[in-house]
Order: sequence, then C-alpha cells, then structure tokens
Amino acid sequence: MSPTSTGACPYPFKRPSALEQPQELRTIRQDPVVPVTLPSGDRALLITRHTDLRSVLSDERVSRDLTRPGTARMTKDNVMFQDPHISPDPPEHTRMRQLITKAFTPRRVEELRRRTEKVVAGLLDAMEAGPRPGDLNEALAFPLTIRMTCELLGVPIEDQDRFRAWTDHFLSVSRFTGEEIGRARGELIAYVQQLVAAKRAEPGDDLISAMIAVQDDDTSGLSEYELVYWTMLLLIAGYETTAGQLGSSMVMMLDRPQDMARLRERPDLVPSAVEELLRLQVMGSSLSMLRYVKEDIEVGGVLIPAGSSIIPSIESANMDPEVFASPETFDITRKDNRHVTFSAGIHFCAGAALARMELQVALDAVVRRFPGLRLAVPVEELPLNEGALIQNFLRIPVEW
Repeated sequence: MSPTSTGACPYPFKRPSALEQPQELRTIRQDPVVPVTLPSGDRALLITRHTDLRSVLSDERVSRDLTRPGTARMTKDNVMFQDPHISPDPPEHTRMRQLITKAFTPRRVEELRRRTEKVVAGLLDAMEAGPRPGDLNEALAFPLTIRMTCELLGVPIEDQDRFRAWTDHFLSVSRFTGEEIGRARGELIAYVQQLVAAKRAEPGDDLISAMIAVQDDDTSGLSEYELVYWTMLLLIAGYETTAGQLGSSMVMMLDRPQDMARLRERPDLVPSAVEELLRLQVMGSSLSMLRYVKEDIEVGGVLIPAGSSIIPSIESANMDPEVFASPETFDITRKDNRHVTFSAGIHFCAGAALARMELQVALDAVVRRFPGLRLAVPVEELPLNEGALIQNFLRIPVEW
C-alpha cells in the first residue's frame, strides 16, 4: 500500500489550549503514515508510531540532508538546519559526532551540576527579593540556561542578549521575514567564527577549546567550518530549547499542585518527573525532524517511495499506547519511560545530559524553595511564542 496526499491536514497541529495535546494525536496512530501540509505549503508524511519512528531514525535510506532537490521545506523564509557545506549523514556526520562526543563528556556535564545548583539558588534569591508577580522565564528559565551554556562553551556572559536575539530569528517559522532571518544568521555565524578564533589563540577549560583540540584516530579533527557549525548547534540546543522546556515544565507542574506537593515529600521522584515532563512536552512540534527518503522504504506496511519527505512525529510516538500505559495520563512515577523527545539513533541530542541535569536541578530547587508558588494568571491566559519552532511561553507570571 502507498500513502496518498489527498486530505492532508495542516502541520504543526493546533492545540486546544496551552497545556492540551492536539486532538489529532488521539487518532492519527490508526494510520502509521499520515500526509500533512507544512507551513511552507509543501507536503510531507508523518510517521506516527513509536516503533516505526525509531526504525526510520536508524535507517540509512532516510537522509537528514534537506538540501536535496525535491525535499519539502519547513517554511518559506527559513533554511534552518539546511547547510550545504555540512553533511548531516554518515560517514561525515558519524566522524563529526564521534569527535563531539569525545569533547562533550558526561564528566564535563556532571562537573557543571554543582555550579548549576549555585546559579539556580542565586536566581531564586533575586526572584524572591524582586517585584511580584515574578516571571519564571526571565527570573529562571532563560538566565539559567543561557548562563550554563555560556559556561559550558566558553562564551562571554555579557554577549547573552545578542545571541538570544539571533537564536529567536534562527528558530523562526513565521515571526520574521526571510531577510531578517538571513541577516541574523549571518551575524551569528560571524560571532561564532570570531569566538572560535579567539579560543584557538587562547584555549580555556571549555567545550569549544576541547572541540578544537580533539582528534580522531588518524589525528584529524574538526574543520574550522565544522567547529562553527557545531558551536552554533550546541548554543541553540543548549540555550533556547532547554529554556523553553524548563518554562513549559514549570507551567505543567504549577497546573498540578498535587504533584508539586508530592515532589516536596519525595525529592527522589524529581528525575522521573523530569522524564515525564519531557515525554509530554508542550513546547512545539516535530517540524525540525524533517527527513528525505533516498530509496523506497516500508513503514508499518506502507510503502513510502524514494523522493518523499517524512517527519518522525515525536509527540505522537510519546503518546503511543503500545509503549506507554495510559499515555495521556501525567505520571511523575512512571517507570521505564522510553520517550523519544531527544530523538534516537545517530541524531540523538548531544546536549541531552546537560538538559536533563538543568531541568532536575531547577525543578528540585523551585519545589523546595517556594512551596506556595502558583501561577498569577489562568493557564489559558499565558501567551505562547507563536510562529516559532519552539513554542514556549513568552511570560510565566507567578506569585508565592
């Protein structure tokens, strides 16, 4: 059987409200492959089931190279993640990823945990002493993730406002024009080039310096362009996505005061709570998971012909009842949480360990520090970052 493009529904799906999953997620898994129309107007095929998603993400016939002729575009005005000078497929991607893994070690992340705890404590001190209501985004989510990303990469903290604006443009779906996006992207690339050059001249104890120094078995390392590319990716992933996830996670928890109280009684549940918050993430879609099919493949009994564009739907896979018992239930005690929020296979998120650590530290500190924390407005009045790849909450006013 082959998929048909007739009756394709718009994607990303609309949410009934800020914390509700799209209605389509309750029905689309009846079909393993669902045709959708992207913001660009192009067509793609949504992969809906957990098992199929993991299979597709490890299939060498499925390419991450979005510069191939005929590949669907995410948007009309943005070429995010489409760099013709970098191959996102093996063997080039495998070599780059192995070098990054050598530099971006779990030890490096764990060494940041104590520092993260101190930063969170300081940010919460400032929030408590500041005006009320406070904004969890500006008091905690963004300053924490931006500061830890700066410290990890070796980026001067005084430059944070500059690259916050650049990443907003880089992740735009419809908020900015193509000209605005192109200008911001050029400025970000120029900034990172200068930063890499400075680290090469004067290395420090940071990830960029480690990436410059790392080599593979034949003593070749990352090229200058690859260093700039990976620094940009880690900057965006380490800052923008984690800040959005942290803010969204706090809103989900504040909407469930009984779970907040349970975490105060059982702080050992913080790691499993973070995994459940990641599973039911409410900060966007899987648009950035767009792939190109190089050869005919079969997914769930459906033939997908070469030349098709597909999107492995993380949000659908994370709600698959074949994998998760009562998938629509938010359960901070859930065991064996095999969510795919950080993707899977060769493109598993390089910053997953850092994001998990920051989320755990921040959630634990907020729960203990502010037992009376509550949203200052109803959830439905929280403004969302519309027109962006990461649809985080723009403001999260809180009282305590």
